[in-house]
Amino acid sequence: MGPFYKRVVLKISGESLRRNDSTITIDHGFLDSLADQAVAVHGLGIEFSIVIGGGNIFRGQTYHGRNSGFMRTDADKMGMLATAINALALRSALEARGVNAIIQSSIAIEGIADRFSIQNTELALKSGKIVIFCCGTGNPFFSTDSAAALRACELHADILLKATTVDGIYDCDPHRNAQAKKLDRLSYREALDKNLNVMDLTAFVLCMENGIPIRVFSGLRDGEIVKAIHDPSLGTFIGNVKK
Repeated sequence: MGPFYKRVVLKISGESLRRNDSTITIDHGFLDSLADQAVAVHGLGIEFSIVIGGGNIFRGQTYHGRNSGFMRTDADKMGMLATAINALALRSALEARGVNAIIQSSIAIEGIADRFSIQNTELALKSGKIVIFCCGTGNPFFSTDSAAALRACELHADILLKATTVDGIYDCDPHRNAQAKKLDRLSYREALDKNLNVMDLTAFVLCMENGIPIRVFSGLRDGEIVKAIHDPSLGTFIGNVKK
């Protein structure tokens, strides 16, 4: 079966790049798997871009407040710079596999990444390059989920893929409740009403208002990103759901 989509935006968390049982910041095994899958998706002729987080290095929401000594705006900017490190690692892995990739940043980082512009992104995608987005939206108080939703809307993507540490959305925390039930399909409104802690509300609303469907699935399993391109039943689908 061929791919369902022609233009895809993938959101991958920074936490995915860190080993759970190690202090290693970037797990090269996972990085290699991510790069291999990105190359496979690219090989399908899909226009593919990736929004990468930085939580494996620095998570702004964790390090602000009275006890940390960081203002929220500064902590968030530090988190943005962490995403640039991950973007460089991913680009290096992709280029080692013979695939052209560029990094576009929401903030100016001369010599490391190009400044984001939708025109340059369109040109890069149409010329067969993978685009890696870093530094979120470029603004504090917005998560990389919101950045991924924003880029998906700007690019009129066919779908936003959200790779997480679980295989979909559940009615309660599956790590704490063995009876948690996986939800296969949700409307945008259901996702908002249930206040699901998978993507932030800003990201949900952006996708809902612009008709961008979302698929939430496990990004830690080899081959799952490629499978998400082909298999409409993988993980949890959020979008216009017919009852």
